[in-house]
Amino acid sequence: MPRVGDFPRFLYMLSLTNTAARGGGRIIERMRRLSRMDGRELAVRIGQEVAKRSDLALCRLGVDLGPATVTRPRSTPKFFFSSEDLPATAAVLREALPDQAEATVAYARRLLNHRVDLLGWRGVDCGPVIDWSRDPVHGRRAPDEPWYRIPFLDFAAVGDHKVVWELNRHQHLVALARAWCLTGDTAFATEALRQWQDWQMNNPYPIGINWASSLEVALRSLSWIWLDRLLDSCPVRPPDFDAVLARALALSGRHVERYISTYFAPNTHLLGEGVALFFIGLLYPQLRPAARWRDRGWQIVLQQARAQVYPDGMHFEQATYYHVYALDFLLHARILAARNGIAVPRELDACIERMLDALCGLAQAGALPRFGDDDGGRLFDPRRNRPEHMIDPLATGAVVYDRADFKAAAGALREETLWLCGPDDARRFLGMAPRAAPPQAIRLDSSGIYAMSAAGPPRRQLFVDAGPQGVMSSGHGHADALSVQLAIGGRMWFIDPGTCRYVAENGERARFRNTAAHNTLEVDGVGQAAPSGPFSWRSTPAVRLLHWSDADTFGLFCGEHDGYSRLPAPVVHRRWVVGLDDGVWLVRDQALGTGTHDLVLSWHLAPFLDVRATSRSITRLEDDGEVLLLITPEQDGWVRTLTEGEWSPAYGVVEPAPLLRFSSRSALPTETALLLLPAARESAPRKGGLSYAASACGGCTAYRYRAGDSDRWMFFRDRPGRWAFGDWSSDALFLYAELERGKLRRLECVEGSYAEHGGRSIVNCGLART
Repeated sequence: MPRVGDFPRFLYMLSLTNTAARGGGRIIERMRRLSRMDGRELAVRIGQEVAKRSDLALCRLGVDLGPATVTRPRSTPKFFFSSEDLPATAAVLREALPDQAEATVAYARRLLNHRVDLLGWRGVDCGPVIDWSRDPVHGRRAPDEPWYRIPFLDFAAVGDHKVVWELNRHQHLVALARAWCLTGDTAFATEALRQWQDWQMNNPYPIGINWASSLEVALRSLSWIWLDRLLDSCPVRPPDFDAVLARALALSGRHVERYISTYFAPNTHLLGEGVALFFIGLLYPQLRPAARWRDRGWQIVLQQARAQVYPDGMHFEQATYYHVYALDFLLHARILAARNGIAVPRELDACIERMLDALCGLAQAGALPRFGDDDGGRLFDPRRNRPEHMIDPLATGAVVYDRADFKAAAGALREETLWLCGPDDARRFLGMAPRAAPPQAIRLDSSGIYAMSAAGPPRRQLFVDAGPQGVMSSGHGHADALSVQLAIGGRMWFIDPGTCRYVAENGERARFRNTAAHNTLEVDGVGQAAPSGPFSWRSTPAVRLLHWSDADTFGLFCGEHDGYSRLPAPVVHRRWVVGLDDGVWLVRDQALGTGTHDLVLSWHLAPFLDVRATSRSITRLEDDGEVLLLITPEQDGWVRTLTEGEWSPAYGVVEPAPLLRFSSRSALPTETALLLLPAARESAPRKGGLSYAASACGGCTAYRYRAGDSDRWMFFRDRPGRWAFGDWSSDALFLYAELERGKLRRLECVEGSYAEHGGRSIVNCGLART
């Protein structure tokens, strides 16, 4: 029997037993979590469990939990636009973004036939009558049960819950309303209102999967608000729409507040729920709880901006997509607050600007790297959910913070910016002179993202992930420590394959987030992190930065992780990256430890690349005349394999992509390297290539690339003190030397006091002579 003091914890455990049993024995994990809860969390969770059951009982008794009880509003709140602004906004959209305007109308025409774009799927047929509880992609339907009893992560029971929820976010209704604004064709507005009314009739509270996530309720509420404002002056708007909407928003706001994700998902879930409470409370002051919702929502926004954003500007989920997701939430809330005269703290503006700075710095070559999960949804236009769309917030940031460098990185106006900021600010953006920053190295210490840049044309940027796998259970982080990605001329060449989906029958979730799916080292067929369910890990690697140099013309990274310390014979993966301003990079990988191990280095390549093995040690990548040679030393024991891999450009979509792998069964310690060399279309090394050797005394390792009369030497110190290799000697951690016909043309020395070549001193006390 439990002790009296343990009774609340015991009561909560009992309340979870039924749900855990349905989930296939997750009761043990839930009990572990229970044991870690403090009194405040326990009280909140018990209160929510009791509320779930009381809500159901009240509804069965016929009590309306969301009556449109109203008070007289004391103010007239402002949305991003008014009905009087719509003609001017539509005119600027047609003038400045004609392709986008045309695409919106074309999509709306498909929506009239219930052909909806959902996540990565285009034109999904939802049938003549939309079943709001059905996954139309996989043909499975969630049961009509109280929302808290539905096992939404069980694919066999509900299909992919993400697909169901994406449809029920009602952002496609907003697309229909925007099409009405552009064309005046009431067929679009009529269809949007008909679907909205149908949803109200067929999703009674608290029954069904569409009430199972407070974030989904929040996002759907935001769509309803947009629908309300876009159709404010529409002639087919029903007379009772305001009253029905008030009741629907009252019920949704109550649900979000009652089941807010303070402890369930204190990440973008909590942030999005706070944004929705703020919007409902601010824009619908006639609702009795409006003032409370407005104030609580705004406080959540401010608190979560502090809690979720690292000092370096990156979001703490360690996922590019979630960074943009959180940034969208913060920008929308900040702009609406300012429009309504609510004081925006400097701390919030500084936080948002840091997030934009991080995006801008990582997009110097015109494309963002992908880290972690790709959620698939967006706050404004869910169809802009591909990697190339992740720089969208920079356009809005350029307007809000008057940043010409953000405009240069964004490149063009976005429709979202026009709707959020208005026609005048959109014209200001169009007239703003872009100011691109010169190529520069990026060091984001909190998130562990490091990037080296090379001037173009085309611009190039190489990224290394040397940060933590994530926060809490690292649910949206991937096992990608020390993974490398490469952008050239606005496109990613070395890619992160993405996410695929969160729930499936064939192991895609595990496959896409494991180590083999990333450009890093796999040892003995296991990943560097051990998974525990679809959104947690039993163990994650500790990544350590050993060195970083970021001079204007040269960069050096060195880091290692201990993810393979759990093996019977532990292995440490250490990776060096050398970057030169002419776009040449060397990636050196060391496997440190003892025993014999199976090693696999993966390089996932973009699907648009023409990839060919031109010799035993050279692989050629080409796109539109741009050529990159991947050159490896001709080492015994390492086998190159060029095969077909896979990547997921958007949630749910899997497409083929080239995969280059180097494998070896080797006694440790061992190493190899990959040289990335830009080349002209017809060029190839005339003689020589990349060679590798260790000094006789074991003090250093040297890589030498020869092409014609040119020599590039890269020396890595393997232990403290002096080292010698052939005609070279130094005490430098790293030494780079470039010679032409035997004459020294360039020297880079890192952490060294001297260097000699052929008995001649060329560096003394850190000063170089050429």
